Amino acid sequence: MDCRIFAERSITFPNFPTSTDMNALASRRDFLKQGSIGGMALASMLAREPLQGAVVPSSDLHHPPRAKRVIQLFMAGAASHLDMFDFKPELVKRHGEKSDFGEHVEAFQNGLGPWMKSPFEFKRHGNCGKLMSEIVEPLGEVVDDISFIHNLVGKSGVHSQATYLQATGFQFPGFPGAGSWVSYGLGSENEDLPSFVVLPDHRGFASNGPKNWGSAFLPTHTQGTTIFPQRTNPIEDLHPHADYVTDESHGEGIDLVNRLNRMHQRSRPMDSRLDSRIRSYELAAKLQLSATRALDLSDEPAYVHKMYGLENAGKKYPKDINPEEETEYFGRKCLIARRLIERGVRFVQIWSGNDNSFPRRNWDSHEDMTRDHPSLSLGMARGTAALIKDLKQRGLLEDTIIHWTTEFGRMPSSQAGKGRDHNPFVFTNWLAGGGFKGGVTHGESDQWGYKPLDRKNPTQVYDVYATMLHQLGLDHERLSVRHNSIDRRLTDVHGHLVKEIIS
Repeated sequence: MDCRIFAERSITFPNFPTSTDMNALASRRDFLKQGSIGGMALASMLAREPLQGAVVPSSDLHHPPRAKRVIQLFMAGAASHLDMFDFKPELVKRHGEKSDFGEHVEAFQNGLGPWMKSPFEFKRHGNCGKLMSEIVEPLGEVVDDISFIHNLVGKSGVHSQATYLQATGFQFPGFPGAGSWVSYGLGSENEDLPSFVVLPDHRGFASNGPKNWGSAFLPTHTQGTTIFPQRTNPIEDLHPHADYVTDESHGEGIDLVNRLNRMHQRSRPMDSRLDSRIRSYELAAKLQLSATRALDLSDEPAYVHKMYGLENAGKKYPKDINPEEETEYFGRKCLIARRLIERGVRFVQIWSGNDNSFPRRNWDSHEDMTRDHPSLSLGMARGTAALIKDLKQRGLLEDTIIHWTTEFGRMPSSQAGKGRDHNPFVFTNWLAGGGFKGGVTHGESDQWGYKPLDRKNPTQVYDVYATMLHQLGLDHERLSVRHNSIDRRLTDVHGHLVKEIIS
């Protein structure tokens, strides 16, 4: 039967292709790449093995869902909770005094200078009266739709490991991204588009790159498909690059592959998998059309462009980091995310900030908080606020989860006078939509924003993902795959529901 089987502790797929099967596809895969179908097409074509993109009926989920899809916002480089969402009066009072944590502190760099207050003003927003920084002021318009978590803890102050943990639930490579698990558990709502789409920073990948959204031991079709919306060719290898490749010759190449596959199939009449792959190749043409339509913003009205900060699209920006550039590019990704989930994409991951470079083009503000964070924050906040309002007015927010995260926070002490060092000991996440309560805060950091106030009961990434999966109708302990004799899951062997923030 072409459906998922929900066992007592796991969801299983029948008839997975073996490693031998996949190796046998290598030559055809290389041929197709040369023919320009590539990344997204191949992920959706070659490995959409047993389900062919089928949706799991709600009646077959572990419990009734509150949400159908996720948009994850990932701030690469470690956004400062202290300068955005977690106001600390004690830092204002003790600003400039020698920092005394009362214990040994594992600093990433030599970043334990005096206590440093936020250089940005905080004021209350919304009916909930949430204190937020001026650099995320646009989010004040939607703060009553947001659940904040201020006692999140990490396991590493190293960017690569911490990013893996937040993106995959594990500190090391080789594990599926969160979007892959959601795709695996829920199936696809649109056979013309991938179920998991990644929109990187316009300057390039964050730490670890595509390993953050790989499928690992899950079916290949669950991996994230990378799209750069601002590029002339947003999806690599989807369309021919070479001038000598015409639409006619491109079609002839695909026809040749299909004929070869039919010949191969006739000699193996009992093998239904090849027929499935052939049907998937025919899907490539649909992908080329549907992806193009999803990325075309020309049919969006002017007020929508303005709301997302796209009124200056095409402008040339200075080399220095600036709010106008961050607003346009982040807003563009947010608008495209809305268009993708409208078309049935299950999980869209939006990145802000690329891997470490100088000058900084990410959230890793060791040198100067006032140089990096305002531009990145304002761009993120305007695009995100527009996304929440847009989804709400379209009736989509109620069944769409928005998850804001970063790999860790930053220290309450100063570094280099104006910057902050890494702080994996406490930071902030927030969620909106999808049955999450609005205008509430769960957990507290201590008076410095250094560690959780209640150190015995912190929130971990496993808890966040367990709660998100719960809202999607999935029990995180039962969404598992046997791999190397271990029952693997997104939450590893951890995870508790954060019941206080769900309705």
